[in-house]
Formats: sequence, C-alpha cells, structure tokens
Amino acid sequence: MALNLSRIASHEAENPTDLSLRQAFELLEPKLRPLFVLTIPTPQEYLLLNKAILHGVLCETHFAKTHIKHLHAIVTDGYGLFVSLIAKVMNELYVKLVEPVKCQLIWVTKEMIDVQAVGIHDLLVCFLRQIVGGDFSDGNLWLCFEIVRIFLTKWDCLLEVEPMILTSGLYTYLRLLADHYRWLSNPKLEALKQLEIDFCIKVLREQFSVCLKIGRDLVRLLQDLVYLPNFRAMWKDLVLNQGNFKTPDFSVISQLYNTRTSSQYILLRITPEMETQLRFLLTYVKLGSQKRYQAWFAKKFLCEPNRETLIVDIVRFICCAHHPTN
Repeated sequence: MALNLSRIASHEAENPTDLSLRQAFELLEPKLRPLFVLTIPTPQEYLLLNKAILHGVLCETHFAKTHIKHLHAIVTDGYGLFVSLIAKVMNELYVKLVEPVKCQLIWVTKEMIDVQAVGIHDLLVCFLRQIVGGDFSDGNLWLCFEIVRIFLTKWDCLLEVEPMILTSGLYTYLRLLADHYRWLSNPKLEALKQLEIDFCIKVLREQFSVCLKIGRDLVRLLQDLVYLPNFRAMWKDLVLNQGNFKTPDFSVISQLYNTRTSSQYILLRITPEMETQLRFLLTYVKLGSQKRYQAWFAKKFLCEPNRETLIVDIVRFICCAHHPTN
C-alpha cells in the first residue's frame, strides 16, 4: 500500500490532492518499474502518470532517480504539468507533510531547475511563501537554508531561464534578514544569515536592473538593514553613488520611490493559508462579527514567540494587496 504524503489527524478528512496522487500511484505502480513501456498516452493517462511519478518521487526515495528518468522519457509539455502538481502539494499540504517528503520536494525542485522546466518561477514562489516570518523553529530555518542554497547553487540556470525569480528571492530574504538579526542568541542562525547576506548582495550588485522592478519597497527593506556593514555600503551607493550599480536606467533613488511595489511581492510574506483566512475575514465577515475570527487567526498564526513581526506583513498585505486603493 502506498504511503500518505502528510500527517492526518483522526478527525480530519484526507486531502484530495494527497489522495489523488496516492491513488494514481497505486493504479500505475507496476508500470513505474523498469523496463518502462513507452507509448503515447492520452491526456488523462498523461495526468495519471505524472501524478503517479510525483508520488513515487516523494515517497520512494530509493527509487526517486528511476522515477525522474521515467518522467524524462514521457514528458511532452516541458514538465509544466509535473511542476504544477508539485506547486499544488506545496500550497495545500506543506505544513502537514512528513519530513522525508519535504526533503524530496527540495530534491525534485532542483531536478526541475536543471531541466529548465516550465513554471519553475511559480514553484519557487510557492517555497518562498511557506517561509514564515518570525518563526525560528528548526523546520522553518531548514526551509530558509535550503531555498537560499538553491538560489546560490542554481544561480546561472535561474538567471538564464527566470531572472525575475531572483527579485522574489531578494525581497523575501531581505525581509527575513531583518527578523534573523533581531534574534542574536541562536548559533544555528549564523550560517544561514551569511548565506542570506551573500545571496542578497550578489543579486543587488550583479542584477540591479531587475531589482528595480521591486520598486519602493526595496528602499524600505534596505533601510531596515542599514546597520549591517554590507548593506551600509549598499545604501551609500544607492543614495550617493548610483553609478556603482552599472545600470544605465538608474540614476537617482527617487526612481525607486516613484515605482509602486507589485502585490506579488507583498504576497511573498504571507503563506497561502494566511491569505485564504485573511481574505475570508475581510470579504465575508461583517463588521461587528469579526472578533472570534480575529481571535482564531491570532491563536493560529501569531501566538508563538517572535511572531509579532508578522503583523507588519499582514498590515501590508491588507493595505497593498487586498485593498490596493488604500
């Protein structure tokens, strides 16, 4: 019997995505072993095969490379469907996934970057959105570490295929650095903070032309880090020595102030689950009836130590993404 991807409490229904991947794997398991029968599948067969292979990659670590070879042999859409299934798992299941599956998600994402899969930008955004601000748990710090390593080790490939994803990574890690430097007593953070600094400085120094797309929030994020030596020098260049960025389109800092930051960046600091709950609260709950919803939201997302930094991101989401006319 195939394993579940996620932990399910006794009172919870099984997630439809988890169920569909497992059922596809159980149905096609005999066909997932070498020697593969390579025929042209119908669209429905192709969907089932992609689901089965993904489940195999995530749950059968010892066969993961075999499953990926099978995927390479049958892919007809630039891996777009397979990547969309990974993104669906990330958005719907990540919090409840068992640890080995989370590790496999990182591994298979690297594989998709190597083959320049369609949709890799959106997939990396899914990972970035699962990094929770103000969360210093081992699992969250592990995810921070793994994703920033992907950005650094897969730099050339990402730059060639999806240079704009670097701006999403920059926005996220500039914001996280402000949190991570507030908590000085954790030695586990030191290596992570150095990687985050290396990545952010690399993007700003080498790809400043794409960084301009972030707009005025880039100034705000850099101001929060100006007390760090690396960013103090960056801030000085931003204000006084714009020529050091070697970007012809950038000559004065007011250009950034005049560029509104897209809501796609604001959303990076809110998890999909938070977004769903906030949009429900802001859209369907009448004024005067919101207290119990607010209490539930605070209990679920804001009660852990250091989570107060999330409030800034929530306010910015409400003002800039949900009610942009504000």
